[in-house]
Amino acid sequence: MPLPAAKIEDMCQKLMSSIFFYLLKTSKICGNINHLYKMKRSILSVAFALLTIISAWGQRTSALQQLKADPRRAYGTDYPYKQTADVKLTKAPSGYKPFYISHYARHGSRYYWSSSLYKELDTLLTVAHQKQLLTPAGEEFRQKFMAAKDELQTGVSELTDLGWQQHQGIARTMYNNFPEVFEKGGNVLAISSLVGRCVISMSAFCQELVQCNPKIEIREQSSRFTLDGVVPTDGQNPVKHNYPKDLKPRYEKNRDMFKGEDKLRKNLLSRVFTSTEGLPGRKHHIASNLINLYTSLPSINHEGMMGNIITDDEMADRWEGDNLGVYSWVFGPQYQMIPILKDILKKASAVIDGTSDRVADLRFGHDTCIGPLTVLMGINGADLDPEDPNEVKNCYQSWETCKASNIQLIFYRGKKADDILVKCLMNGEEATLPVPTTNYPYYKWSDFLKFYTDRCDKGSL
Repeated sequence: MPLPAAKIEDMCQKLMSSIFFYLLKTSKICGNINHLYKMKRSILSVAFALLTIISAWGQRTSALQQLKADPRRAYGTDYPYKQTADVKLTKAPSGYKPFYISHYARHGSRYYWSSSLYKELDTLLTVAHQKQLLTPAGEEFRQKFMAAKDELQTGVSELTDLGWQQHQGIARTMYNNFPEVFEKGGNVLAISSLVGRCVISMSAFCQELVQCNPKIEIREQSSRFTLDGVVPTDGQNPVKHNYPKDLKPRYEKNRDMFKGEDKLRKNLLSRVFTSTEGLPGRKHHIASNLINLYTSLPSINHEGMMGNIITDDEMADRWEGDNLGVYSWVFGPQYQMIPILKDILKKASAVIDGTSDRVADLRFGHDTCIGPLTVLMGINGADLDPEDPNEVKNCYQSWETCKASNIQLIFYRGKKADDILVKCLMNGEEATLPVPTTNYPYYKWSDFLKFYTDRCDKGSL
């Protein structure tokens, strides 16, 4: 069973104490302070490694603090990617330089993915208005919704300007963070889902990368031939797989241990309607539609449409319970993302052994892929699968699968050609992997390759 965050921190502190008392005892036995001084460098290295682990764990377990700092994270997979300007990345070990990047990204901000949301709200608000069942706040919302209705229904599922800008920003940040990869230009392959919002996201990213350095040569491809590396579950993928799906996380057996309450859903309808009698749709579904519209508004430049019918603080209060459902959703199909992980390993291996001259491989897909891929790879502990539902928030946060969410694997070469390190960024920030290392956030490529090859083999059983 995965250990709770508090338990792991306690274990680290006890280990530090043990080291200290061992040193004290050793110095007394030796009767020579010089001995202790000679051990100083190695002990400091151990202490630093432990503090690094505790620090990394602290970042992973501060979900509620992150939520408090930015309540919009509670929008989960609807959270618009936020470019963080002050992220400090750990300097590479001496002698190592980045030479290749492997990347997977979700498309950027879009209109709601299904026209049913807008159509159902149109019908609902029209009927409520005719029956005079709207509160003053509900009527004000109806008028704003109707004014934007044609735009919303026309834009269904399409990328917005914000989505374009998100990928431009990510591309430029990637270039600025790792200029050594791109300074001489070089070849890049970008592959995309067949869906328009992914294709346009790819275009935004690639155009910005070439703006940074016109010597970069990029081939963009949205094709059935490359679906296995970006959306292997697409029905048009000519390669058929039979990986396990619909896995159940262990917390679901103990769901009753979670005592969170969704107060927003209880109060929401009374803010919009004086009565729901005679309105189309079940109450639970009506509330879900209203919440889904609210979380989509920042992505489509219609913030304020719903006034104070819902607030960000109320969304934050219900986030932990909602996050449980999202974790089940991304956990279930994780093994179906094995083809993407194999594509990552295969293309990186080709670059490392010299059979490929690419400096980057870029992939643009969907939350239905990057979310489960995050679990499959165990990024930031997403594969821990805790039994206690109250611990789920410490290993996975739904906003990590936000609009334009992205995984970047940065490859570094040492003085020897086969001396390769890998670092993982999740949404621009250094992330932990379940691969053994003594040099976080850097992992030996040989360990990385073996670990994930074994994980792919396990999922193929």
